[in-house]
Amino acid sequence: MRPRTLRTALATLTTVLAAAGCLTAAGPAAAAQDAREKPAGNACSPAVSLTGYWDALDGTTHDGTYVGNLSALAGDRRGTVAALSDRSSLFRLDARTLEPRDVVPLADESGAALDAEGLVADRDGTYLVASETEPSVRRYSRTGTLLDRLPVPDDLRTAPAGRARANGSFEGLTLLPGGRTLLASMEYPLAGDPADLVRFQTWQRTGRGDFRPGDRYAYRTDTGLGVSEVTAAPDGRLLVLERGFTAGVGNTVRLYLAERRGTAYGKRLLADLAACPSLGAPAGQPQPNPLLDNFEGMAVTGRSKGRTEVLIVSDDNQNAVQTTRFLWLRVSA
Repeated sequence: MRPRTLRTALATLTTVLAAAGCLTAAGPAAAAQDAREKPAGNACSPAVSLTGYWDALDGTTHDGTYVGNLSALAGDRRGTVAALSDRSSLFRLDARTLEPRDVVPLADESGAALDAEGLVADRDGTYLVASETEPSVRRYSRTGTLLDRLPVPDDLRTAPAGRARANGSFEGLTLLPGGRTLLASMEYPLAGDPADLVRFQTWQRTGRGDFRPGDRYAYRTDTGLGVSEVTAAPDGRLLVLERGFTAGVGNTVRLYLAERRGTAYGKRLLADLAACPSLGAPAGQPQPNPLLDNFEGMAVTGRSKGRTEVLIVSDDNQNAVQTTRFLWLRVSA
């Protein structure tokens, strides 16, 4: 949801990343690796530590496409992380350095751009992409060819066709371990639902490899917040980002662990990101912590020393006072 040419000079990257407190003299590739190898310090909470942040892609372009508006991340194959722009572009980033390798444009059946918000890199190399316009979930090849579209229950469609509010439907998308259950998270409640209740819709993979609608679950958000992303943890529980924005105050971003309990998901707070160390991060607008921005994308990138490694990215909305910022977190839960 929406609430400079590429910097290639190593000296510029050195300055930016040194401010982040996660750079070695060897450059950004070593910086990314160093962030993963730091001991579990820089605590945001007993369960979460911040190992670094990276702003070097902020305001840049790749192959003529603006590298920003990033709303989703997914661990991909061949040493890459897929990053989805809500302006209908899919970037593949080097998993170590986060530098773009390529970019693929996406479009709907009529050739129009998507308001792309959720992303899954499926086991066959294709991508499942959620758009909150209708809302929809579509499958694309690695070259961006539209392959098919999943059925969406009528009541989840944007009003007046259904009960979803405009710009408030499918915001997160994840595939549960085993690869048979796909889950999409609504950002805000459906019309007629309580103000703190959002829906998680699932699909089940059939024997033919396609998906059919499955069970639906309730999830309770904190007052005034919406769900900006949901990602499956290795054990099948969910990591959930709740986010809000208050003009003149800034963003609220909280990371929860959610576990299914019957027809609902219960949650436990892992960290309020305002409590993380800022590591000297700059902010272009008022924030409770200058590290904060409009965080929307999240992916599990591995396990290290019994902790889950999580990468988070912000959607800068192509706005001068916002930043395309990556965070590396280690989560123990």
